Amino acid sequence: MGARYAGVNVQAWDPERWELRETRGFFIPVDAAFTNYPDVKNVNSPLVDLCGVSSDSPSPYAVDDLEYLTPRVRALFDLAYTRMAVVLRDAEGRATHAGYVESEGNADDFVRLSDAEGDDEQNAVMAPDGRSVWFTYITADGERRIGSRSTEGEHRLSDEGPAIGHDLPLTVTGKPPRAVQANMVHLAPDGRLTATAPKIYGHVFHTRDSSGPLNAASGRSARLLSGCVGIVGWVADERVLCRTQSGNFRTVDARSGRAEGNAVAAIREDDGRVTEGMVVSADGEKFIVSVHLPNDRSGRPLGLGDFRVVSTSGEGVAVPVSADSLTSDTVFLEWR
Repeated sequence: MGARYAGVNVQAWDPERWELRETRGFFIPVDAAFTNYPDVKNVNSPLVDLCGVSSDSPSPYAVDDLEYLTPRVRALFDLAYTRMAVVLRDAEGRATHAGYVESEGNADDFVRLSDAEGDDEQNAVMAPDGRSVWFTYITADGERRIGSRSTEGEHRLSDEGPAIGHDLPLTVTGKPPRAVQANMVHLAPDGRLTATAPKIYGHVFHTRDSSGPLNAASGRSARLLSGCVGIVGWVADERVLCRTQSGNFRTVDARSGRAEGNAVAAIREDDGRVTEGMVVSADGEKFIVSVHLPNDRSGRPLGLGDFRVVSTSGEGVAVPVSADSLTSDTVFLEWR
């Protein structure tokens, strides 16, 4: 955030030498919701989750939240990081509309996909191909739905399926795209996914043929991962890396739900801080953790982040990420 604008930088790094390869900037339009404040309509958006926490404003959540935040923020962008979805407020701050911005544009380069009076569109995220923005919305009759609007043409509303309100985020995947409304969504190599939702039993689900929230029917065939309080990602076709109740990490078999191997720790037990997993490497051998005070990822003084690369097998020692420009506001989105 600057004196006159706010923005998001997406950076590509060499994960061995921690050399910066490329940066793409996304200006946040002045009408876009990136924080909630009095006298305007509260907005659910991954952008609010990302920008609402900084070195000056610690996490508002009751729990450590990075395992929730990372997949939410990734869903803001298309696969190539060329477009970012936003929720735009109207002038009175009462209605909300889905839209998007292009990378490397200026503060006025954004597209509002609808400006109809009474729009209540939230949780805006991009389809993987960047050709549509998906969101939750409330109909004139008060029905809760998932919708999408094309980024080209007339931006007409397409109804995609049922929703359970605005409280849970969306993740859009596949061809043709479809959305699941849940927390901690990570796709497995074989197409299954990990996710959680209130009152839904389990962590590992089959992908849906249509868009919608996780529900009781989804839970009937779901697998519960033993001791898992935070899902970091898939290590292999049948193995998921979880943060456990003790604050360590374990690889869990997605078929049996049982933990495998030894617990993996990134800090000493008496350190006084907590670690949260953010992303797993493409080969499943390493993952990145954030180290911070409990319930506060504002990090060390001056906003410097404490990130470490850890082996998923627990072998060797945690290696600090040596890049000064990575601050406590940094969120690692993927490791290709």
